[in-house]
Amino acid sequence: MKKLFSLFIVVLLVFSANAQNDPNAKKVLDLVSAKVKSFTTITANFSINSVSSKGKNNGVKSGVISIKGSKYVLVQGKMQVICDGAKTYNFDGAKTITVTSLEESGQSLSPQKILSGDYAKDFICKLIGTKAGQSEIEMKPIDARKNFSKVNVFVDNAKSMITKAVILDKSNNTLVVSFSNLVSNKALDNAMFVFNKAKYPKDVEILD
Repeated sequence: MKKLFSLFIVVLLVFSANAQNDPNAKKVLDLVSAKVKSFTTITANFSINSVSSKGKNNGVKSGVISIKGSKYVLVQGKMQVICDGAKTYNFDGAKTITVTSLEESGQSLSPQKILSGDYAKDFICKLIGTKAGQSEIEMKPIDARKNFSKVNVFVDNAKSMITKAVILDKSNNTLVVSFSNLVSNKALDNAMFVFNKAKYPKDVEILD
């Protein structure tokens, strides 16, 4: 679960159109991107359900994410992730904080990027279908070095917001990330996106 959580919290999902992309998928994702960019902040509840390649359900973890531009704070139980727009600080809930730059963390997914709907040329995307007011879009990374093989996102068409992402890693383990109770334009203090070592245990170890 810890590895899957680490996969989740560190960066990915940035798309744009290229010749290989499905124009129908691009149309849906462009609407999401425009909607998210109209917000100053986003807060949402999320749940993470991991299932092994053998079908074993490893349980559901839940938390809260707050987003302001490229910055975000994610809290899941005692675990916490702070991204100040340049670096990501991942507190394991005990005595270790791992620091990575956004560039270093480019092989994985961040919740901020999942919700953004703003995509780069790293993926080939295809509209799988639309059912009950939701579009499912399959996205496969062009770069084979990515540590997952594909991501399927589900978009609420009426709200133009991503509600769920299903991530399949290269060992065929599945991570399902679902979002709910989304609130936009809530006032968020800039200080909450600044890492402050004093807020953590005195003996915390910082790895960078």
